[in-house]
Formats: sequence, C-alpha cells, structure tokens
Amino acid sequence: MFTPDKEKNWPALLILMVIFFTVVGNILLILAVSLERKLQNATSFFLRSLAVADMLVGFLVMPVSLINILYDYVWPFPRPLCPVWIYLDVLFSTASIMHLCAISLDRYVGICNPIQHSRSNTLSKAKAKIALVWTISIVISTPIPVIGLYDEGKVFVNGTCVLNEHSFVLIGSFVAFFVPLVIMVVSYCLTVRVLQHQASDFLHGGQASINQPALLRITPRSPAGDSLRLLKQDPAPKALPAVGSSDVSVSQASLQPISPTGRQEPGGAGMAQSIKNERRASMVLGVVFFLFLMMWCPFFITNVLSVLCEDSIISLCNKPVLAVLLKVFVWVGYVSSGVNPLVYTLFNRTYRQAFHRYLQCIYHSPPAKSTKNISVNTVTPILCSKDANDCSCNSHNGYKGEMKGRMGLDREGTGSGMLEKLASVCPTTAEEVSCV
Repeated sequence: MFTPDKEKNWPALLILMVIFFTVVGNILLILAVSLERKLQNATSFFLRSLAVADMLVGFLVMPVSLINILYDYVWPFPRPLCPVWIYLDVLFSTASIMHLCAISLDRYVGICNPIQHSRSNTLSKAKAKIALVWTISIVISTPIPVIGLYDEGKVFVNGTCVLNEHSFVLIGSFVAFFVPLVIMVVSYCLTVRVLQHQASDFLHGGQASINQPALLRITPRSPAGDSLRLLKQDPAPKALPAVGSSDVSVSQASLQPISPTGRQEPGGAGMAQSIKNERRASMVLGVVFFLFLMMWCPFFITNVLSVLCEDSIISLCNKPVLAVLLKVFVWVGYVSSGVNPLVYTLFNRTYRQAFHRYLQCIYHSPPAKSTKNISVNTVTPILCSKDANDCSCNSHNGYKGEMKGRMGLDREGTGSGMLEKLASVCPTTAEEVSCV
C-alpha cells in the first residue's frame, strides 16, 4: 500500500516515457518507409533496418534495464537470462553503429560514382548490404552468451548483471564502436567535400554558359522511343526540317544539355535542385550521426577507462565514480535509439506528414494529382536565346505535326515539371505555338 512517506521514483517514470517514445517513434518510422513510395530507396531501407534495431532496444533491452534499476541493480531474473540480455544489448547497439557506418559509406560512393552506383544500387543489393550489417553485428556479439553461460563469473559482479570479461570489453569497444566511428566521420567529411566541389563547379559552369543559345530539337516517334532534346549549339546553329504528322514524346530526362562529347548533362534547374537535395539529406544524416556519436561516446570511453583501471593500467582512478558514470551513460546511449524519429520529423516533410497521418490511423497516402497533357499544333524547330524574351521559329514546306507531352511521368518514370521546362526554353502565352 502506498504511503506518503514512501519516496517517489521519478527517474523510473522518466525512463518509462523514454521507452514509450522510443518504441512508438520507431514503429512510425518503419511504417513510413514501408508505406510511402517517396521513401522507397536504399538509404531509407537502411534507416528502416536501423529503426528495427532501435525499436528492439525499446522492447527488449530498456525495460529489463529499468527493472534492474528498481531492484537496485540486483539481477531479479533467472541467472541464465543475464548473458542473453547483455547479448541483445550489445547486438542492437552494434547494429545501430554499423547501419550508420554503412549509410555513410554508401552515400559517399553514390555521390562520387552516381551512374555506376545507381545501376548497382538495386533493392536486392540493398537488402544484401543490410543482411551483411546484421551478420557482422551478430558475429561481434555472439561470444557474450557463450562466455556467460560457460562461466557466470564473466557476467556477474556482486549479484549485478554486467559483462566482466575485460579483454572482450576492450576488443569489442574498438571493433564495434571506435573503428566504425572513424570510418563514419571520414566518409561523411569526404561526402560534404565532394558536394561542395560539385556546387562550386556547377556555379562556375553556369556562369560560363549563361549566354549560350540553345536549340530545341523535336524528333519524330520511332519504335525505339523518342525525346525532346535541349542541345548546346554553336553561335550559328542550323534550323532543322519540320516534323510532319507524327507524335512526339516529351520526356523530362531528355530535357538536358549535351556535353561536347555528345552525352546529356543535367539541366541547370535540375542540377541545382539535385545538389540542394543532396546537401539537405547530408545535413539530416549529419545530425543523426552527431547525436548518435555524442550519446554513445561517453559510455564507450568510460567503459574502456573502467577496464584499464581494473587492470591497474591507469593508476589514478576513482572506481566508484566510473561505476556511477557507466550507469548514467548507458541510458544516454539508450536515448539515442529514440531521437532518430524526432530528427526526421523536424527535418523531413515526408516523414512528418506520414507520422501525422499514422497517428490518426490513416495509413494510405492522399491520391496523387491527375496528370495533364499539352498539345502543340505546329511542330517546327525552335531556336531560342537565353538572353532574349522571344523565340524565332522557322518552318519548311508547311509541314504540321502534333506533340503530346505527359506532365506527370515519362517513359522512365521521372518526375513532373515538363511545362515549366518547356516554358523556360521557349516562353509562350498559350498552349498553341504559332510561328511567324
């Protein structure tokens, strides 16, 4: 029976709230990646797998740790469960850092070699990478139950369930945390550097070609497909013959400048938006990396120091203080499992909208806007100059054709924005383009 003199355990109440938000937040994150088509990419699959690890921390590790606190760190469960609990703790923590390390490396490779990476970055290969991350985590943490079940002295200290194998603590800390930490920081810094170089090159390249005219070439439909191509041209380009009575497909992917080698280069607006998206994604992941490392670094550093003090490698040590710090820092590390959904909610509109719908028990995205078609009655070569407000059009023999462009998705499933790109190349005030 409760008495007024009984001391209230406010830390336990706070821990219950942390557990609740950790589980619910990561479940929402898993649902978002699974249900939202916008989030169906390799990086999001890694984040979903990371959310699974964080959710399992909230389900299996944190509640046992809370009960351990309530029993004043005297293990209240059957003794064989102690090494199993330590194993799950190390497994999920190692899986979290390995996921972030893999994401950092994958993004760096993707930004440095985008074409090759996009071809090889299939769903099956993303799943294979995730499986490799979990395999490494399992291999690193598997010795714990083996050691603990064989010798209880390795997992119990005065009735407290704690890993007491010093060599494993040292080796595991470096393999599972400090080495991935170095890889993560280096790859992330290199990624930011590459993005800065790309942005700088784009700005300088855009200034160099801002006054160059462009030729809008319309090619007739062929069995292999057709496209509307925006070409960089010499100062005196030749007009093309008109296209007669054939359908022409407008594709966003083909509205790109052509390099001197004949290959398409990203358009100005598209490249700027791509660089902006990459930098925004890198910023969000940087926040995730920073919070994770700042929350787990104190624990691993204190853990290593405590082992060195036990082995008398470091003479000046305050063991009681280190023991208290370990109990505090381990919960700081647990909190990191619940902050990722908060970060995505603050920085990503897609996650924020999805979480809002899921909390209202609405699990389907709103219907997409219907696609629109544009028709141009006369199809002729159009020569436009970027520093002019008009378009000069030439026609030959009075040929007429019809162009139909799909505003939503082209053959390759690219995004919307065709009309804006057409308007930027040759501004018009109506859907019909007449040449005088």
